[in-house]
Amino acid sequence: MVAGAVRPAPFIQTRQYSGPAGEPRFLDCFKTFYDKAAALSGLPDGVLNSMKQCQSILRVEFTIKNEKGGYDQVVGYRAQHSLHRLPCKGGIRFAPNVDLQEVMALAALMTFKCALADVPFGGAKGGVCIDPKHMSESQLERITRHYTMALCQKNFIGPGLDVPAPDMGTGAREMSWIKDTFQQFNTQDVDSQACVTGKPVHAGGIRGRTEATGLGVYYGIREFLNYDEVLAKTGLSRGVPGKTVIIQGFGNVGYWAAHFFQKYGAKVVGVGEYNGAIYNENGIDVEALYQHWQTNKTFNGFPGNNKFLSADDATKILEFPCEVLIPAALEQQIHRDNADKIQAKLIGEAANGPTTPAGDAILLAKGDRVIIPDMLLNVGGVTVSYFEWLKNLAHVRFGRLNKKWEEQSKKAMLELIEKVSSRPLSEQDKVAVVSGASERDIVYSGLDDTMCNACEETRSAAKEYNTDHRAAAFLVAIKKVALAARQSGKMFTW
Repeated sequence: MVAGAVRPAPFIQTRQYSGPAGEPRFLDCFKTFYDKAAALSGLPDGVLNSMKQCQSILRVEFTIKNEKGGYDQVVGYRAQHSLHRLPCKGGIRFAPNVDLQEVMALAALMTFKCALADVPFGGAKGGVCIDPKHMSESQLERITRHYTMALCQKNFIGPGLDVPAPDMGTGAREMSWIKDTFQQFNTQDVDSQACVTGKPVHAGGIRGRTEATGLGVYYGIREFLNYDEVLAKTGLSRGVPGKTVIIQGFGNVGYWAAHFFQKYGAKVVGVGEYNGAIYNENGIDVEALYQHWQTNKTFNGFPGNNKFLSADDATKILEFPCEVLIPAALEQQIHRDNADKIQAKLIGEAANGPTTPAGDAILLAKGDRVIIPDMLLNVGGVTVSYFEWLKNLAHVRFGRLNKKWEEQSKKAMLELIEKVSSRPLSEQDKVAVVSGASERDIVYSGLDDTMCNACEETRSAAKEYNTDHRAAAFLVAIKKVALAARQSGKMFTW
C-alpha cells in the first residue's frame, strides 16, 4: 500500500454479525415481533406500516490519523425512527459489528420503549463501526468528536432534536466528549448540556444514571415475581429472595443487575461474558467477581469451587440450571438451536433483542415459561436519561430546593410526636426518619414508579388480549404512539 494511503484498520474494519444459522437479521426479528402485536391492535394498515419504518437515517464516513502516522476510515450511523415526540432519544454504540440494519432496529425499539415507559421522546440510535477494546483513549476521543461534528452538521443532535446516550462500548467519558464538541458549535445555547445524557455528574450528569438500566431490570423482575398469574404459570415462589439467577453479560447492565439481585436476597449462580463463563450452584460473590473481572478481564482463576466455560462454550451458560435467566449481552443469544435447552422459568431480557422469534416461540410453547421483553425490562436507562435531560433544562439538581425544608418539617413532626407520646426516639431512628431525599433517592424512586406502571400496563394488556408479555408490551406502546400521531393532526390532505 502507498505510504499515507487511507485504509480501514483491522480494529476498525466491519465484522458483520450474521447471528445464529437459519435466523433472520435483527431488524427482521423486530419486524416479526411488531407484526404479531400490530395484528391485535385493530389499527389501520397505513398507520401500522408508518410506525414500523425509520423516518431519517444518516451515514457518515470520515478519516482519522492513527497512532502509527497512517490514516484510517471510520463509518458511523444515526437513525431516527419516530419524530412523534421530540427530541429523539437513543444510545450510541461503538462495536465492530455495527451496521445500518442493527441501528435501524434499535432505533425502532427505542420508540416503543419510550412510549411504554411514558418517556416523551421519539426513538433513535447511533453506532460507530470500531472495536474500542483495541484503541487508545486518544483515538477514541478523536473518533467521538469527528462523529459528533458530523451529527452537528446534519442537525442530528441537540437538546430539542436528538439526544444520544451511552450504549455498548461507550460510557460517561464518551458522552462528556460529545457534550464538549456540541458546545463548541453552540456557544450561546444555555441548554447545551442537555444535548446528551449519561454524562459524568461533574459535567451535568445525574446521580443514579450509571446503574439505572441494571436497577430497572431488578425492579421489573421483582414486579413479575409478585404477579399471581406468573407464579402459577412458572411454579416459582413469590419474591426475589432465594431465587437462583444467571446473568449473561458482565458489563454495566449485567453487573448492576447482579449487584441488586444479590443485595436483595437472590443467589447469583452463573455469569457469562464473551471470553468465558463461570457457574457455582452455591452462589457467587458478585462484588468479588467484578473486581477479579476488572483486573484480569477473565473469570479464570476466581477462587472457589466453580465451573469455568471457555470462550467457545460461553453461551452455554444460558442453559445451566437457574430460576431466573437474564441475557444482558448481545442480540440473538436465545435462538432455535438452544431455546429448548433453557432451564430458567423466568427470562428477563436486559439486552436489546436477545431472543429471536423462533427462540421465543419455543420457550412460550413449553407453557411454563414467562419472558419479560427487552422493551419493557431495560427502559431504566432511558428513564433516568429523561430525568438527566430535565435536570439540564431546569439547571438545578433534584432535591436542592427542598431537601433541608423536608428534613426540618420531619424533625418538627418527630418532636411533636415525642412530646405528645412522652416516648423519646433513639438518635438512629431520628436520623432514618428525618433524612431528606437526595438526588439518587429521587432518581431511584422515579425509576421504581416508572417500572411498576409499565409492568402493570403490560400485565393488563396480556390478560386483555390473551397474549404473551412481548406482544402485550408492543400493543401498549403502539397504541400510545398512534394516539400521539393522530392527535397531532395532518399538515397535508390528499
